[in-house]
Amino acid sequence: MAQGTVKQKVKTEPKKGARPTGPQMGNRVIKPKKAALLKQANMKKKHSAGLITLTERSLAEKAGHLEMLKGGKKDRLEKAKNKAFNKK
Repeated sequence: MAQGTVKQKVKTEPKKGARPTGPQMGNRVIKPKKAALLKQANMKKKHSAGLITLTERSLAEKAGHLEMLKGGKKDRLEKAKNKAFNKK
């Protein structure tokens, strides 16, 4: 018995999963309860903020001609101009 040709499967595109919109919740952080650990966490937060500020400032100075960054050459010149103007 002669059989017909084999039917080809219709190719379908894979479904994309639903992606959440908007901000996502971060991981939960358990605050330290002991006084020494509280102090340590506070110091860590303070120092990391300082390091970030210094890093951003150095990047702004290196960029210089890119006026999008705060604390660059343009801001320094404006501060100097304002100081000179205020002294008069």
